Amino acid sequence: MNENKPIMGIFERYLTLWVALCIFIGIFLGAYLPEFAQTLDGMSITVNHAPVISIPIAICLFFMMYPIMVKIDFTEVVKAGKSIKPVSLTLIVNWAIKPFTMYAIAYFFLGFVFKQLIGEEAIDLVKMPLGLDLAVGSHYGAGIVVMDEGIKMLSIPLWRSYLAGCILLGVAPCTAMVLVWGELVKGNTGHTLVMVAINSLVMLLLYGVIGGFLLGVGDLPVPWQALLLSISIYVALPLVAGYFSRKWMITYRGLSWFEQKFLPILSPITIVALLFTLVLLFSFKGGVIINNPLTILWIAIPLTLQTLLIFFLTYLAAKLWGFSYENAAPSALIGASNHFEVAIATAVMLFGLSSGAALATVVGVLIEVPLMLCLVKFCQQTKPYFHP
Repeated sequence: MNENKPIMGIFERYLTLWVALCIFIGIFLGAYLPEFAQTLDGMSITVNHAPVISIPIAICLFFMMYPIMVKIDFTEVVKAGKSIKPVSLTLIVNWAIKPFTMYAIAYFFLGFVFKQLIGEEAIDLVKMPLGLDLAVGSHYGAGIVVMDEGIKMLSIPLWRSYLAGCILLGVAPCTAMVLVWGELVKGNTGHTLVMVAINSLVMLLLYGVIGGFLLGVGDLPVPWQALLLSISIYVALPLVAGYFSRKWMITYRGLSWFEQKFLPILSPITIVALLFTLVLLFSFKGGVIINNPLTILWIAIPLTLQTLLIFFLTYLAAKLWGFSYENAAPSALIGASNHFEVAIATAVMLFGLSSGAALATVVGVLIEVPLMLCLVKFCQQTKPYFHP
């Protein structure tokens, strides 16, 4: 490997800047060209006259997810069973702890500490769950069915909509960017890739189950069919495409061509797709942000505390369990990071592009990059405390 080669490309290195720029572009479009996002959001697959899958979002998410999946060597997933401790810690933290601490922290801050600041009477209009057709005025969870521009919607408290977005983030572990964090801390790249693969496979089984359960506990709509459809479209499809295209390219073009020619093309495409999605999201939420810019802060605080809690919990557990630094650092970073691509897409599909839930997932992107860079620095500084 060339030591002079930059680990992060220009898109990854300045992702926080690009995200901030997309916020301003989105707000501008929302104020002066609102038909832009509305037109794109109207390009959707409908079920029972309800928009279920946004075609532009689905395309963007495929290009975000595919580069992660195509990097995975699934033969290494089988071998990972021999490294039982790192695999066990990652699975326990990501699926038995993280979703529930996210729910508890977000509920405490959004439902109690910041509830009056958000507005006790503030409401959000979200999509009706897939296949549900209730009469106007009916109650469903914390919501009431209302008619908005000829379409039945659920009117729910705004803080609960933000809570829903936090839940979807908390139950979506590990992102493409975790591969960058792993390289920056000089961790075990094989372990990081294997954990990305295993988490992606586990998501197929548990994302909808745990996400639906916590949404129900939060007295929010539980669109089970849409949750399962979301995983199929946004995780299973790129997973299958990545597996077969990787196998085909390595067979016919060789591993060297695949790694040196094909993979470098994908990273900027991934980030561009993410940024385009953010422009859409903020074009719808621009009015909310302008009227109440502190909304971002109210959502960011519980998300930040959750990230720090999970990181230090995992890092300490790895130290006590006798991990090497090369396995401990990526394990903690995997636990702390969120699969915000899937969380954004799921929030948009379940609750709508203009929902508070979608905004909360976008805030997750906004805080994750600078926060994870700080945690990377912390790992680098504490490396001497681990045995070689």
